[in-house]
Amino acid sequence: MDNQTPQNSVPNTKKSAKGSERRAQLLGLRIMGDFSATIAIPIVLLSWLGKRLDTRAGTAPIFLIAGFILAFTLSAISIYRKAKQYAKLYKDI
Repeated sequence: MDNQTPQNSVPNTKKSAKGSERRAQLLGLRIMGDFSATIAIPIVLLSWLGKRLDTRAGTAPIFLIAGFILAFTLSAISIYRKAKQYAKLYKDI
């Protein structure tokens, strides 16, 4: 038994690399879900609202197009901010 090294004295690099890879994969899935919702929710809500306003006001696609533009702007700003936060999280992995 004296010639054997204890299991705790040798770091298991495979295990830590797999743990890091797993955290990166989970972060990627989290980013994908978060960005998808950030894009989809404003587009659906603002285009629906624009369509309703167009129907009530009797205007053609003016409010619908305005809703798309507003949704694009809000989504772009939100994704930019979230990307900066996720970049910090990724560096910590």
